[in-house]
Amino acid sequence: MKYLSVVARISLAYDLVIGVAMLAATNTVAALFHVPAPQPMLFAKLLGIFLICVGLGYLPAVRDPRTYRQYLWIFGPLLKGVGATAFILDYALNGAPASFLLFAAGDGTLAVATWWGLTRLSR
Repeated sequence: MKYLSVVARISLAYDLVIGVAMLAATNTVAALFHVPAPQPMLFAKLLGIFLICVGLGYLPAVRDPRTYRQYLWIFGPLLKGVGATAFILDYALNGAPASFLLFAAGDGTLAVATWWGLTRLSR
């Protein structure tokens, strides 16, 4: 249980930091990753709001991962796993900047860490 609480805390921080950055400094984030600022800007702002909400959704799981394991399954292995895959495919097939692989690594690591904790919990 403690392991999943730690993973949930890390996921919470990860999503909040990226979400706040997308909301507060969209152009700076785009420049850091060598991509043009999104047009319309609303899409980046909505992504920021989404990530903040996903991050805040980890709060109950931090306290009680057993009860909130469904949330952990959906937003850990599923969302972060598919997200990591999307970043890798965009890099490989569409020529996305190599900096996108940082998100693939972050999402992928959290997806696997959450999956590992959840499978241990179910035993």
